[in-house]
Amino acid sequence: MARTYFGTDGIRGKVGQSPITPDFALRLAHAVGRVLKRTQERPSVLIGKDTRISGYMLEAAMEAGFNAAGVDVTLLGPLPTPGVAYLTRTQRASLGVVISASHNPFYDNGIKFFSAQGTKLDDAWEEAVETALDEAPQWVDSAALGKTKRLDDAAGRYIEFCKSTFDNHLSLRGLRIVVDAAHGAAYHIAPKVFHELGAEVIAIGCQPDGLNINHDVGATHPEALTLAVRANHAHYGVALDGDADRLLMVDQAGRLYNGDELMYLMVQDRVQRGMQVQGAVGTLMTNMAVEVALKQRGIDFVRAKVGDRYVLEALNDKGWQIGGEGSGHLLALDKHTTGDGLVSALQVLQSCVRSGKTLAQQLQELTLFPQELINVRLAPGQDWKSNTQLAQTQAAIEQQLGDSGRVLIRASGTEPLLRVMVEARDAAQARHCAQQLADAARAG
Repeated sequence: MARTYFGTDGIRGKVGQSPITPDFALRLAHAVGRVLKRTQERPSVLIGKDTRISGYMLEAAMEAGFNAAGVDVTLLGPLPTPGVAYLTRTQRASLGVVISASHNPFYDNGIKFFSAQGTKLDDAWEEAVETALDEAPQWVDSAALGKTKRLDDAAGRYIEFCKSTFDNHLSLRGLRIVVDAAHGAAYHIAPKVFHELGAEVIAIGCQPDGLNINHDVGATHPEALTLAVRANHAHYGVALDGDADRLLMVDQAGRLYNGDELMYLMVQDRVQRGMQVQGAVGTLMTNMAVEVALKQRGIDFVRAKVGDRYVLEALNDKGWQIGGEGSGHLLALDKHTTGDGLVSALQVLQSCVRSGKTLAQQLQELTLFPQELINVRLAPGQDWKSNTQLAQTQAAIEQQLGDSGRVLIRASGTEPLLRVMVEARDAAQARHCAQQLADAARAG
């Protein structure tokens, strides 16, 4: 079944345009409530949100929709996406709801869901909700209406959970850390987590006004973090995105570390502690150097489609625990059921404290391959897969690169673009090969 509303990470769009409108949010919550009531007599849901001004509107609409379906609601207020997943599990709720558009600007928003176990829901569940959306609403009578309450200590509970993932025998004392929460959902949480573990914290991106989420700060704009680390002579910098499920880090020298490098460090740390790590999961975009380095350690590596949802699916299929994306979505399933920027940062810092080594020292054996990415605009209806010149050029380049590089060609999911990426040990070779492929794509 082709889904109308759900994408790879819930439902997302511009506020005020379908489907991100209050009337749709009410209908969606009512439809979800009806699906829940097929297996539960009195379901309960948690609703968390980031700091966008539109969050209030969508929260109120969803609360009404759930109540009208006979579902009880607990409001969490601003809370990171992984915090909602955690509380859904520990509060024994039927479902967790997050109102957020993650790293997008304030004028976008979205709605996504977590199961009672704190995991993302499968396609079959989303299809059932879309079917229910097409049916006429069934409003319950007054006696059966759902009730709403607020969990006042939601942030405090999540802070304690994050701290519990850090080794009890270690602390962050003596470290000065810049924390950038992207004016998002972790603005009142991230600084406290690091401070309560002993660090001296300099907070930036922690003054949301409803309109500034992700604006020139956070994981999508790490320049602000780099400048703040240097200006404050900090040991480390931590950048989250608007809903705090993404992480990038900066060291004392102002060097930025992406998700590929941090994922490798998390694997390496577990191996050095004598833990068994059978394999790790990346995506089609994960730097080839990570794959090479892991295999040299005897650790399997597989690639999933782009998107943390697909990384999680592959981890579950394999029974593995560590995965991630270069963008900073990192999964440590021995610590949490979903990607968590704060928990991942603590895993990295814990490794630094335990080993007495900096990020640079721990990652000195990993040198990322240069990547060259060219976007080729496609004409309406253009079928790039039937371009024989592109196919022949790709085959020739792959033979030329051998085991020292790779080619990735994929269509954008949001724009009429063909993304051509070449990875090689030599930057000039990567550029030359990518340009050859882009020229062949345009010629077709």
